[in-house]
Formats: sequence, structure tokens, C-alpha cells
Amino acid sequence: MTLVTEATLNEAYDIVRASRDCVRTPLLRNVEKLGFLDCPDEVEVHLKLENMQVTGSFKSRGVVVQLAKAPSLVTSGERSLVTISAGNYGKAFAHACCRRGLKGTVIMPLTAPESREQIIQSKGCDVIRTESSELMTKVKELIQEKDMTFLHPFDDLNLIAGYGSAGLEILEEVKPDIVLVCCGGGGLVSGISAAIRYKGFKDTKIYAVEPETANTMQRSLAKNSAATLPTAHSLAAGLAPPFAGNNTFQHVKSLTDGVLTVSDNEIAEATRVLYNKGLVVEPSGAAAFAALVTGKVPELKGTVVVLVTGGNASAGELSKVFNDYKR
Repeated sequence: MTLVTEATLNEAYDIVRASRDCVRTPLLRNVEKLGFLDCPDEVEVHLKLENMQVTGSFKSRGVVVQLAKAPSLVTSGERSLVTISAGNYGKAFAHACCRRGLKGTVIMPLTAPESREQIIQSKGCDVIRTESSELMTKVKELIQEKDMTFLHPFDDLNLIAGYGSAGLEILEEVKPDIVLVCCGGGGLVSGISAAIRYKGFKDTKIYAVEPETANTMQRSLAKNSAATLPTAHSLAAGLAPPFAGNNTFQHVKSLTDGVLTVSDNEIAEATRVLYNKGLVVEPSGAAAFAALVTGKVPELKGTVVVLVTGGNASAGELSKVFNDYKR
């Protein structure tokens, strides 16, 4: 079993802090006093606003570390890069490639929004569309035929270490009793949990939150190995990869307190609540908050930190969500 080390986390944090492609995102404190939700008097809720990160999601934290650790053939531009993404990782990947003058290709599922494809292409990266179940097959073809280097969008130790920087930022501001993290492939919750555990917070409860219809990590824990789910789908498209990663599974199994699931209706309502309070959050970024407001969190107490993971949704897309999923 391979987990990120504390030394790797600290090195990644230095890379993130020095990068122009990342910022320290705000921790919006005590949202229970601002009318975001009702909770017991002894509970304080803080939101880590990764929707305000460069490129609109936490993904930039991981990409900059991956590229900092990439071989010279990549960083010199001699070898092109390829990845898979439904949107946010692809956007961060394309932004970083553009800034560095690197060539990249993003393999996107057919279900990914067209707006995400346009953003990625505007940064100079190529986009290839395919069925979700064929994403890795297409990547392997490009590696073999064009000698490309693959950057994994969630199951990469450098990426996980980069995501851990968000956890280290949280610990510099509060001592959490509970942390809730949206989970697609599991890279973010892996990095967050590693940061929290390595800094000595053994009793903090850490939960990954998945859509009910895309619960690959929950299935992985049940079978004790990384699971595949070709039928994975959700309003939160960014949380619906067709498989869990081996590395992320090991982190979630070893370092978290399990997986909570939420329905698309619950995700839509959480997105609406955040929007009505002035926060533009895409459905994939609101899943962890959905688990909290719907009472899914066991033994709710003390200081709770919720990762709000992305804000890449247009007014039209949010309007459609609110119309399709009415109260």
C-alpha cells in the first residue's frame, strides 16, 4: 500500500504556495449564523471556498504539483500530455499547459457539458469525446501511437499531495472535529485526510461524500478494492467517474471514516441554498454541503468544515438545475 508521505505533502504545499496558478482560498466561518442552515447551538460550520480557486476549483492545486514533478521531456515541451476529465480537471490542466507553452489533449466523456469543452479548447488544448467506459482505452491509444505522457486526474500521488494543501490551510485556521469532502475519483479527500492525519488530528471525523448513483468509492470500501461502475451518472457530473482509483481507495480506506451519499435532488437543493446566500457553486461542488444540510452526518458536533469544491457553472446551467429540481 502506497500513501503520500508527510514530507511529500509539505513539499507540495511549498509548490502550491509559490505557484501563480493557485491562491489560498477563504474559509467562510460560522455560516450557521448567516442562515445557511439550522444546526445545534454547539456546532460551528465553516466553508472552505475552493470555488474561488484559480480556474474555479481545487484542481489547480494538484496540476501544478504534477507538472512540477513531470519529466524534462514534458516540461521542455518535447512530449505532449494527455488526460481525462469531465470539466474541472481539464480546465485546470489546460490553463497550466497554456501558461507553460505545453501541448495537451483532454479526453472527455460524451456527457460533459459543451461549455467545458469550449473553455479547454480556448486554452489551446485538443479535446476528444468518447463514452465514459472508453476513456482509459483512448488514453492508452494516444500513449502508444503518439508517445504522450498521461497525467491522471485523480489517482496520482503528486496530485493527491497537491490537494493536501487545502487541508493544511484549513488546519492553520481551525481545529476541525468533522470534515466533509466531495468525492468523485477521491483525490481531494485523499489529500485532505492525509494532511489532517499527519498533523496529528487522529480523532477528526473525515467523510467522503458521493452521489447515490455514482458511489464508486462506497462500493470500493464494500468490496475492499477499487471498484468500477460503468453506469455511474449524476447531476454532479464531476463526481461520477466510471471507476475509483487504487491509490485513492487506499487513502480513503486507511485515513477516512467512510463515505456518505446524497441524491441528485439533495445536491440540487444544496446548490440552491448556497446560491441564495451569494455563492456560485456547481452541483459537484455542493455535494458535501448537501450531506450536512440533509442530516446525513453521524454525531454532528463541534467544528465542522465543508469543502465547497467548485464554481464552474454558468447562469444558464444553474437555472436549468433549479428548474429541473424544484422544491
